[in-house]
Amino acid sequence: MNYLESNKKLEFVTPNIAQMLKQNALKFADKIVFAEKINNAYTGIEWKLFYKNILTISTSLKNLGFAKGDKMIFYSPNRLEMLELELAVMASGGISVPIFAYFNADTAKLLINHSDAKFVALAGSTQLNNISSITDLKNIIVFDDVDLTVHKTNTTLIAFKELLAEENYTENELLTGASPDEICLNMYTSGTMGIPKCVQLTHENILSQQAAMKQIWSVDENDRFLSYLPWHHSFGGIYELFAVLCNGATMYLESGYGKDVNMILENWKLVKPTIYFSVPRVYQAIFELFKTNPDAEKIFFHQGLKFVFTAAAPMPEKLSNEFAKRNVLIYEGWGLTETSPCSTVTNPHEKRETGVVGKPIPGVSIRIADDGEIQVKGPNVMKGYYKNDEANNGAFTDDGWFRTGDIGEITPNGLKLIARKDRIFKLSNGEKVIPTDMETLIHGKCHYIAFAMVEGSGKEYPVALLFPNKKLLENPDYEISPIEGCFCPRSPEELAKCLRGCLNDANCAIGQKFAKIKSAVLIDDELSLEKGTLTPSMKAAVKNVVKMYKEQLENLYESNPAQNEKVFVIKLDDKYPGRIMEVDKVS
Repeated sequence: MNYLESNKKLEFVTPNIAQMLKQNALKFADKIVFAEKINNAYTGIEWKLFYKNILTISTSLKNLGFAKGDKMIFYSPNRLEMLELELAVMASGGISVPIFAYFNADTAKLLINHSDAKFVALAGSTQLNNISSITDLKNIIVFDDVDLTVHKTNTTLIAFKELLAEENYTENELLTGASPDEICLNMYTSGTMGIPKCVQLTHENILSQQAAMKQIWSVDENDRFLSYLPWHHSFGGIYELFAVLCNGATMYLESGYGKDVNMILENWKLVKPTIYFSVPRVYQAIFELFKTNPDAEKIFFHQGLKFVFTAAAPMPEKLSNEFAKRNVLIYEGWGLTETSPCSTVTNPHEKRETGVVGKPIPGVSIRIADDGEIQVKGPNVMKGYYKNDEANNGAFTDDGWFRTGDIGEITPNGLKLIARKDRIFKLSNGEKVIPTDMETLIHGKCHYIAFAMVEGSGKEYPVALLFPNKKLLENPDYEISPIEGCFCPRSPEELAKCLRGCLNDANCAIGQKFAKIKSAVLIDDELSLEKGTLTPSMKAAVKNVVKMYKEQLENLYESNPAQNEKVFVIKLDDKYPGRIMEVDKVS
């Protein structure tokens, strides 16, 4: 069993969030902690007022009957009011439970009921209408300035601004003596099959990460973060957010929430961030923008940019090289919500290696089980899942290591990820296939593929579901040539033909003959949250996708697979392994 740990010991960890807030309010009193864009300019709040608001809110919560151990659901996009209220809840002994701001009514009610929360804080009318029928809540706090009298609910509605009206506030409501082991955050994972797992995290889980990272990177009160990562997800709501708070840096809320690359650039020009946390698909979109906007590259790579952080998916080598050419450091992290989330991080001064996610942060240990599963131990590991005995029974080994469900191996440069354990499948001949190998190759070869999914459990050979990046296909300004011989398609039909070269190269890069795909289908459709084929963190919900497109998958094993106006079948020629046959024109 391979084993890996940091060569640095974890130093002092602040015991709880209340102490961290109190210390930083004194240390950074006149520094801006958070800023939002108002009338095309960023307006911020200083630590001294920020802390005063948290104290006031904590006192108001007590007056509402909110007690230690109580839970509050947060059903809102990122905003200042949410941040102040969430920190007040966590610092006064409560438990924050953030959920995706645009869950539909059924999902929102399902999670609220499962959480046992009696208090809900939400953005405005959209979210309020979704949960108005819930009967056993004590209070609903509304951030937007809306007319609450027009909403009929069974629960008392309170405007957030009323929580700031308390004049007799004190520091007594903050539990600066809270145990590091007390739960302060319940975070739902991104699953879409039934009720997602609810991860219970403590003060130590969250703060030990930042204590560890202080020994690895340089972040201080002079740093500026341009942030869009949602706080219901661990990458944004734990890792990035507390990197800002613990180090006294400033978070500038990206007004487009990361959805519009032109808006990112507009805000980038205003903020000039020194540090940026994002995911590969956004970095890719930014680099594509350079090709159509001559000023974009100069704006993005300004002199003060210290480093970027990436996670959630492997950073393509091509993008890594672009940052390296400009001497901008890249950190890549790996972990799960259950590990708060970061367990390993790469050394930005070493050459990046695809799939390698670095070495454990101080205080964290990694080992590889006999079946290849990565297991983690450290102060970052959760207490357990809330109300889920079945998941808890399999979450830890007998000697207390957390089973991550990821398969990996230890290399000289650190941990290398191979695949999710539940994605590896066996063919009918017993050979094991790691689908993510082919999926990564396809994504690396063709920017016009938004999602690639390889399946074939129990079959003779693997096949692939492919979904186009419609934004690229429909934008005539983009001109991309991922590999020699490719052209810029303008329709799914053209893309199906263009994919011959890309799939050929991907197949040739797979060493085992049995693991090569023999046919693929390009589906003229998009994965979405509404259909349940995307998770709130914008990853493919694999089980849901397979279920929805089961017919198309089965069709690929027919001798003459059917095509229609929404489906383009690409078959491999058995006589010439790796070559793709001509795609017939679809009538």
